[in-house]
Amino acid sequence: MRNRLKVLRAERDWTQAQLAAALEVSRQTINAIETGKFDPSLPLAFKAARLFDLTIEEIFQDEAAS
Repeated sequence: MRNRLKVLRAERDWTQAQLAAALEVSRQTINAIETGKFDPSLPLAFKAARLFDLTIEEIFQDEAAS
């Protein structure tokens, strides 16, 4: 799954640790999602969408659909 998490985080000048704290996950989880090693759970995807005021689809894209 591709995602724009790193770009969105950089636009806000947030560290991985700051984003992790906002989403209540570990920095390692953020790193794994940004590098494509881990797909977020649906509740985490919703939380990220609310944090960035975007839809889930605006942040996460299924690679098969692209």
